[in-house]
Amino acid sequence: MGRVNGTALIIAALVVTVGALAFPVWSYADRSGTGEANLNAGSVATRWGPLSATDRDFLVKVRLAGLWEIPAGQQAVERAPSKAIKDAGDHLIVGHTDLDQRVRDVSSQLGVELPNQPSDQQQGWLRELTAATGETYQRKFANLLRVAHGKVFALVAQVRDTTRNSLVRQLASDANQTVLDHITMLEGTGYVDFDAIANGSAASSTASPTGPPAPGRDAPPAPAPAGPTGDVSGTSRPSPGPPGTVNTNRPEPQM
Repeated sequence: MGRVNGTALIIAALVVTVGALAFPVWSYADRSGTGEANLNAGSVATRWGPLSATDRDFLVKVRLAGLWEIPAGQQAVERAPSKAIKDAGDHLIVGHTDLDQRVRDVSSQLGVELPNQPSDQQQGWLRELTAATGETYQRKFANLLRVAHGKVFALVAQVRDTTRNSLVRQLASDANQTVLDHITMLEGTGYVDFDAIANGSAASSTASPTGPPAPGRDAPPAPAPAGPTGDVSGTSRPSPGPPGTVNTNRPEPQM
C-alpha cells in the first residue's frame, strides 16, 4: 500500500511539474506585456475594424505633414530660383491638400482628434527655410523634406501592412502614392544628399549588413528573367502611375 501511494505521489508531482513548465508557453500570448497584449490594450473597436495606437499615430502624422509641407511648398513656388524646386513645391501643395482632406474625413469618422499646428520641430524647419536664401535655401528645402518623407514612408508601409481598420488601410495606400511622388520630385532637384541620408540611417541601426558578397572584378552571370511559363497574356497594368505624377483621382474613403 505504501509503495502504491509513493508511486501515485511521484506521478502527481511529475504532472504538476510538466503543467507548470507548459503553462507559460500556452498562456504567453495572453500575458500582459507581450506584443499582442499591448496591441489589444491600445486598440478600440470601430465599425471599420479595430483602431490601434499605431493607426491613430499615423493619422496624426499625416495631418502634421500637411500642416508644414503645404506652406513649405508654397514658399518654394514663390521663392525658389530654380524650376525643379518650384515643381517639387507644387507637388507638395497639391498632394498634401488632397491627403489632408482624406485624413480629416477618416479621422472624423473614427473620432480621432487631429492637431491644428505643426510640431515644434516642423515649425523650426519652416523657420530655417524662411531664413535661408539662394543655393542654401534650395539645399535645405530638398534635404529637410526628403529626410522627413523618408521617415514617414516607413510608417506608411508598417500601417499598410498591419492595420486591421479598412479606413486606415485605404488612407495608407493613398499616402504611399503621395509620399513616393514627393520623394521622387525632391530627388529630381539634384540637391538631395544621399550620403547624409544613408549615414543617418546607419547611425541609428544596430543590424549587421546582409545580402550577397561585395562584387569582385569579374561580372556575375546575368540572371534569367522572371515571368510566367507558357502562353499567358496579362491584361492588367502596373499601378499606380509613374512617380512624379500627381494622382488626385483616387477612390474616396469608404465611409
